[in-house]
Amino acid sequence: MKYTPGEIGKLIINTRKQLGITQKDLALTSGTGLRFIIDLEKGKPTCQLGKALTVLHTLGIRMTLTPPLPPEPRDE
Repeated sequence: MKYTPGEIGKLIINTRKQLGITQKDLALTSGTGLRFIIDLEKGKPTCQLGKALTVLHTLGIRMTLTPPLPPEPRDE
């Protein structure tokens, strides 16, 4: 599945609210700034990947990356 920055932002907002965590508390516990959390939740496409992954991990959100299957050998 291909996720957009906006969809990831919505996932973060929903998870954060379900856990009863404020943006400020999430920023503190993930070692980022409040501005970063706000931008990430708004789906800003230029947010730093490392920080975004840290926020996802802090919230307990898991990601699965699956490489493509190698191409089938062709009969020649």
